[in-house]
Amino acid sequence: MMLDSLLIAEERNVLDALHQLEETQRKILYVTSEDRRLLGTLTDGDVRRWILGGGNLDGMVGDVCNRSPFSASRNQEILFIKNAMLERHITSVPVLDNEGNIVEVLFWDQLFKEEESMRRSETLSLPVVVMAGGKGSRLAPFTNVLPKPLIPVGDRTAIEVIIDSFTEYGIDEFYLSVNYKSKLIQAFFEELEPTYRLNYIFEDKPLGTGGSLHNLAGQLEGDLIVTNCDVIIKADYYALVEHHRHERNDITMVVSLRNYDIPYGICDIVDNGQLCGMREKPRYNFLVNTGLYVLNSSVLDEIPENQFYHLTELIECIRKKGGRVGVYPISDKAWLDTGEWQQYCDTMAQLRSTSV
Repeated sequence: MMLDSLLIAEERNVLDALHQLEETQRKILYVTSEDRRLLGTLTDGDVRRWILGGGNLDGMVGDVCNRSPFSASRNQEILFIKNAMLERHITSVPVLDNEGNIVEVLFWDQLFKEEESMRRSETLSLPVVVMAGGKGSRLAPFTNVLPKPLIPVGDRTAIEVIIDSFTEYGIDEFYLSVNYKSKLIQAFFEELEPTYRLNYIFEDKPLGTGGSLHNLAGQLEGDLIVTNCDVIIKADYYALVEHHRHERNDITMVVSLRNYDIPYGICDIVDNGQLCGMREKPRYNFLVNTGLYVLNSSVLDEIPENQFYHLTELIECIRKKGGRVGVYPISDKAWLDTGEWQQYCDTMAQLRSTSV
């Protein structure tokens, strides 16, 4: 990896930094001056805390970064650096020259090859429920023939792409909530013969995005992940589950950052149409529900039996009862939506561009 891809100026905005963090996949950027003098570090956790604290995506990196990062000099021994990484629980160390300019970055997987292999063998031991019972009417006439989980995404089906994103983290227990063209879905997996455990929740009638989860009440313990079958989330599921548990949330909703630029001047008025202000081409930032959640299994008891019920209703129920409902922000580029034709086409274009 080129060093330049890990460097960012303190004048850049937070949204740019979040996109760069995802592209490098190292979860850290080094904030430097023009001559590469180290000014600080910026992690995905720093950005997430900034957003959850109400920080604006247009805010500057210099206001968010850690100004006192650990670093090493060129002449320091590797053993010292490795011990420092273990003690500080950090996965990378910038190496500086005598002027404080960054010349190299040492990563955990380079210095601890055996330990890295052991770390990657760890698994997430929680089930994933894929809500796959809808008709997918917004993708007609495609879904007049195929159920939405079996629409092609590249050279695979949508459901394969979604499930494979979880098996990469060692998850091997899945539940498919099915209704529309469920026999086609079953036949597909019988032919596929997957190595993971696959269970079905059969809906006799459409039950919304959450109604069928009542069938799992009392059967599962601890946490579970619930996802729609038309969203592909490129997130660190270890970090997501850790965040959910650290915050002691009953429900954690994965949200995507969306910003919209209005290409006009906006007028603010008061009574009788009097102009009180103008904003030229404003930008609005939103946190949008992606359709992926981490739930504590205890909340499943709140879902009514055999009733049409959305997960958003469960969220409101838990909030009213004083439960903890949190969000986990990801960037707009980490959320691929296939639920509508335009979104499906955009996702296909994005996948083609990343595969080149």
